[in-house]
Amino acid sequence: MKFTKISPKIQNKLTQILDETPKLSAIIDAIDKVGGKVYLVGGAVRDLLLGISSKDLDMEVHHISLEQLEQVLKHFGVVNLVGKSFGVLRLESLDIDWSIPRSDKSGRKPEVALDPFLDIKKAFERRDVTMNAMGINLITYELIDPFNGYNDLQHGILRATNPLTFIEDPLRFFRVMQFIGSFEMMPDEVLDDLCNTMDVAKVSKERIENECKKLLLKSKKPSLAFAWLKKINRLHDVFPEIEALQGVEQSSVWHPEGDVFEHTLQALDAAAKLDYANEQEKLIIMYAALCHDFGKVKATAKTNGKITSYRHEAVGVHLAKKFLKRIMDNGDVIQAVCKLVAAHMYPLQFVQGKASLSAYKRLALKLSPDVTLAILAKLSLADKQGRNPLKGNPLSDVLSWNNVFIDKAEAAGVLYGVEKRILEGKDLMPEIQPGPLMGELVKEAYKIQLDEGISQKDILKQRVLKKLSSKTKK
Repeated sequence: MKFTKISPKIQNKLTQILDETPKLSAIIDAIDKVGGKVYLVGGAVRDLLLGISSKDLDMEVHHISLEQLEQVLKHFGVVNLVGKSFGVLRLESLDIDWSIPRSDKSGRKPEVALDPFLDIKKAFERRDVTMNAMGINLITYELIDPFNGYNDLQHGILRATNPLTFIEDPLRFFRVMQFIGSFEMMPDEVLDDLCNTMDVAKVSKERIENECKKLLLKSKKPSLAFAWLKKINRLHDVFPEIEALQGVEQSSVWHPEGDVFEHTLQALDAAAKLDYANEQEKLIIMYAALCHDFGKVKATAKTNGKITSYRHEAVGVHLAKKFLKRIMDNGDVIQAVCKLVAAHMYPLQFVQGKASLSAYKRLALKLSPDVTLAILAKLSLADKQGRNPLKGNPLSDVLSWNNVFIDKAEAAGVLYGVEKRILEGKDLMPEIQPGPLMGELVKEAYKIQLDEGISQKDILKQRVLKKLSSKTKK
């Protein structure tokens, strides 16, 4: 068993975290006074050692019963007992789990056996991989590392804490996938073999979505996760749409990097490096980068040695939707991603074809309200950066034509949204009463506004009323 004093730098950071969380230091002291030992455990310890900010604090309390822990916590607020049967308590005012050591028996309905005096190595053995099987004593500031997790962390190795029990929770397969991308660490041979044979068919969509979300939001190089799935031969049953990209040829003129699988991984890594307004925007673009060329599987053809993939963007929408619906229930993300897949060729086409400002306005309306032209431009940039013939890493340069697209969209006033409608229904009264006809005329006025760049309300009103009059005479 390893007990090592953490460095002053890490201790200072930990003290800062504890001090910033209301009541936390006082609760730890109160538990210590009644004979309990409080350990910070799990991902928070790992992140602290890596110098990564972590908001998820989990505490494991040894040497006192669950009832004693509950009594201590009651002095600091209302105790949430939802997880009590699993030995977990929470204060409603703090986003922190307080748990008692436990040992679980395997099976469909595992029995939970709480044991405050469980050997700490046995307690930590329940955790998935060694880098998550460490703890810090919050009184002595000692690092408890029974499975050499810190050494694995330093050497970028993912190892199962207990290979015999690892496979009992199939969610761990997706956690390993996520860890590979998020921490750029690779499984050892034993863990590869375990994941190669794990049955993940019954992992819920919600839990898969959560791990995929972490992978795409936290990773600097998410491609590592999909390359690993390919290595252990699991792409075909976990993400078949991505597996199908392997070996799909592309024209070397446009894609010197190789097949669609290589291109997709490069585009995904390129997207991970971009700047985003918020997590939702990043998640949408990351998924779009992953899905944008799904259609090439069906649309790619080779004629007289020439490789084409006409309308692959349109073909890909159905495949992207099918893929996303299988791993998530977030309808807003699915809709936004599908719009981006359908439109991802437009930026290049618009610049090459010298599209009018009106065309930019119509495209912004077509994508609204789910995505903007600014978001489309980011996807397009990632797409074009994913063409490095050296493989493994995307290009880093910013393409000039992508800047042209952004400049034109800005000039049209629609880079971040649609052009505001000038003529509203109330402007047509009293000539037109509210109803379907009024709606049609307002829609027609907006079309004229975008197509012809008319910005005067009176002119738009005259145009649509004149059009109505001519229709009535016919």
